[in-house]
Amino acid sequence: MLSSIQNPRLLRLSTLHQIPLRCLQTSTTPVPTPSSPQPTSQILRIRKSLLSRETTAVEIAKTFLSRLRRTEPQLKSFLYVSPEDGVLKQAEEIDRRIQNNEELGPLAGVLAGVKDNICTSDMPSTAGSKILENYTPPYDATAVKKLRENGAIIVGKTNLDEFGMGSTTEASGYQVTANPWDLSRVPGGSSGGSAAAVSAQQCAVSLGTDTGGSVRQPASFCGVVGLKPTYGRVSRYGLVAYASSLDVIGCLGSSVADTGIVLQAVSGHDKFDATSSKQGIPNFASQFIPKDYLDSKPLKGLRVGVIRETLVDGVDPDVISSLQRSVSHLEDLGCTISEVSFPSFSLGLPAYYILASSESSSNLARYDGVRFGNQVFADELSTLYGDSRAEGFGSEVKLRILMGTYALSAGYYDAYYKRAQQPVGQNILSGGLMFFKEL
Repeated sequence: MLSSIQNPRLLRLSTLHQIPLRCLQTSTTPVPTPSSPQPTSQILRIRKSLLSRETTAVEIAKTFLSRLRRTEPQLKSFLYVSPEDGVLKQAEEIDRRIQNNEELGPLAGVLAGVKDNICTSDMPSTAGSKILENYTPPYDATAVKKLRENGAIIVGKTNLDEFGMGSTTEASGYQVTANPWDLSRVPGGSSGGSAAAVSAQQCAVSLGTDTGGSVRQPASFCGVVGLKPTYGRVSRYGLVAYASSLDVIGCLGSSVADTGIVLQAVSGHDKFDATSSKQGIPNFASQFIPKDYLDSKPLKGLRVGVIRETLVDGVDPDVISSLQRSVSHLEDLGCTISEVSFPSFSLGLPAYYILASSESSSNLARYDGVRFGNQVFADELSTLYGDSRAEGFGSEVKLRILMGTYALSAGYYDAYYKRAQQPVGQNILSGGLMFFKEL
């Protein structure tokens, strides 16, 4: 996720290439300020309003599409938006099923965005790269298929840093996404489009991908909830690979409940993904207990360690202040707080870069203009390979391919890649906190 090369924001704005967006109008209207994060689940609210006949799926869809049309010219959250008539046709089918008292999926009538590195059979899937420009897969990713089976309506494909390599969404091959709260700021990345779309209420929920923070970081930037599931919980079938041992499809929503419901829908073993877990799926929604039913100290018995190395020089004071507020809040909820030392903490970033770059070097070798990817005309095969990759890949992707190829080369494999794979600890990390369960 983290980026070494990020082009200046203003320079990128003058050279954008945009995929034509259907059902969008050019507008100079300022982006409406997002409302405060909803305390209750949008998914459950939509379901309740549909089943009680207070509103219809068509009306809900029109509301989201109207907001999307008004905000998208400034935000640029989407690389592709589904035709309005197709979205409304799906909503009409949901209304028909309600009228006939047929059973509805838990996501019925919920408009969802999907990060553009997750395959969709009826929409382009470019991974934010020009080397895959206009490519439409012949199948849906398993996570997308499960969203549809549970009643969700896919409203479009969201922008991202090319192949997920970046932390601001400025490394997209097509356009730069803005933060809905302040158009002069970035939404984070690489799932910046997915986070911005949910934050601006262009859709109710979205799918993103997380390799080194690419769901959690943009969720934080945009004020929404981002969840990276445990590796294997969600099938990676249909996900355009970046670093296969790290890539995870994650969920973004306006509340914890929404991300939990989406995770419930997309989880499960998949015969098309040998790395997907065969463990049973717990009922996540059943664990959402209203606060009125909780004890005043609901986290009593949980020990939390504050990692000393995360509070060293160089950390922004506002970040430290935010972490300290979180610590105080945990104490109020009954946690026992201890300061702990994690000496190898600083090695996480270089180890990540070595592993992710090495795997991306291998995964992206397939995009040569012959097997996969757009082809540049050339008289010689070697020239065709080189020119197709030079024209199709952006600077960040090229850098990581070079880094990974170097780390995997003879004479350097043991010194870099193999060393980066060595385990340094078994603690569970979350930001600057360590969590320990009491035995």
